[in-house]
Amino acid sequence: MKKLVSLVAPFYNEAGNVREFLRRVDLVAAGLPGYDFEVIAVNDGSRDQTWQELTAAQAQYPMLHTVDLSRNFGKEAALTAGLDRARGDAVVPIDSDLQHPPELIGDMLALWEGGAEVVLARRNDRLTDGRLQKLSANWFYRFHNKIANIDVPQDVGDFRLMDKAVVAALRQLPESHRFMKGLFAWVGFRTATVNYAVAARTAGESSFNFWKLWNFALEGITSFSTVPLKIWTYVGLGVSSLALLYAASIVIKTLIYGVDVPGYASLMVASMFMGGIQLIGIGVLGEYVGRIYNEVKRRPVYVVREEHAREAA
Repeated sequence: MKKLVSLVAPFYNEAGNVREFLRRVDLVAAGLPGYDFEVIAVNDGSRDQTWQELTAAQAQYPMLHTVDLSRNFGKEAALTAGLDRARGDAVVPIDSDLQHPPELIGDMLALWEGGAEVVLARRNDRLTDGRLQKLSANWFYRFHNKIANIDVPQDVGDFRLMDKAVVAALRQLPESHRFMKGLFAWVGFRTATVNYAVAARTAGESSFNFWKLWNFALEGITSFSTVPLKIWTYVGLGVSSLALLYAASIVIKTLIYGVDVPGYASLMVASMFMGGIQLIGIGVLGEYVGRIYNEVKRRPVYVVREEHAREAA
């Protein structure tokens, strides 16, 4: 029996990439005759012709399993939908814009056959990223790994190969807010790494912008660390200590030198400073409370509108 390899590919406004993506995957599959392939293509509420392109391509590519979500739930939800349906002995999440080269799958399978349960694909550089993305990525990985209880590998995205045991472990994680890079790292397992060069997009534009990157970073930090909550204890102690020292200096100056107590301006500055500190602390607390609120509702991570399974091998 051939081993089955499942590719999980989220699609969002990628109509121009559908045919080329499937063509290259098909070439890779033809070059690895010892394996069967399935491609689970998850349409994440695209506003273009992505779903029509996927369903039309299914006649030409029998390995294709198409899933249409009822709206745009986000890449993490689309990945989850694909992983829930992956039946392979090895599972490979991969971007549909072809910045993740399908040709690397052969090297990943070789390391998997050699005993690795997870094979990470690490990018060699960030030449295809803008300056803001480069700076934010470097800052995020360093900051996250210092304060979180797990390390997220730097310059490693969702592109990786996972043994079916790893995918089974991921399916046991029930959270609605799913920071997949963190979940991949949290489950552990024996890991190997291959390097690759990121290619330019063949069509379309990236949907990521500064606001989405900021929210993505917040998701990662709050999902795996409570340090932002704990730090406000120390901020409070520091501000209180400064306030006591300032009060002592005022008393000393008044008793010894007869200096008047500072008036309205200093009181306003102190009040506004303390108010700002309190509001920031409440904001951090609110980020965690909001996530608790969303988790306890237990809504599904995604909703499927339509689905077409691959043809039986």
